[in-house]
Amino acid sequence: MLNELVSFINDKVSGANASLIENEAGDKPILVDASKIKDVCFVLRDSSEYQFNVLQVVSGVDYDNEIEVNYMLASFITNSDDVIIKVKLPKANKDDVPKVDSVCDVWKSANFLEREVYDMNGVEFVGHPDLRRILCPEDWEGFPLRKDYEVQKAWHGLEINPEHKINNADHEFFAKARVDAAEPKKVSGSWDGKISADLEAALNKKMDEANN
Repeated sequence: MLNELVSFINDKVSGANASLIENEAGDKPILVDASKIKDVCFVLRDSSEYQFNVLQVVSGVDYDNEIEVNYMLASFITNSDDVIIKVKLPKANKDDVPKVDSVCDVWKSANFLEREVYDMNGVEFVGHPDLRRILCPEDWEGFPLRKDYEVQKAWHGLEINPEHKINNADHEFFAKARVDAAEPKKVSGSWDGKISADLEAALNKKMDEANN
């Protein structure tokens, strides 16, 4: 279906430049020109053949010099497979806020979804009816899901991440798991933070052994 969908988009939306991204594993998204995202979404929603009447997810991913915005679409009418439409937005620096058209007038569900990507990734959705932060305070500094995000030290006199409230055992959990594992490269985890000097030395030794 995806190849046919790519051809359909390019036929219906001039300049969309739709192409299928062939991944070795997982979903195969369709990349379109960011300037045509709203036109593409309208066409996919209103098509009698595809009828993508549901926007399930809008997500952002930071790749240093660009931010990808992903739209997961579904049809509860045709019950066809979900599809991911992707756009790439250039990002000049950590303070740059790339822009792309809002699709709120295509699907109302885009409202809160776009606000979260705006808040977490720093993408401005042009034409959004109420583009405000949704998870962080409105005057929060930076965008937490960017790779270059730096947590501010304080907010309105409140210390952010005070040392005495950080559970270092959580930060050290996966480091210890790697040190104890027969194959440390296969151990992964989401915690990333300060660990003790002794544990860091043991971890570095273990990883050096695994690389040799």
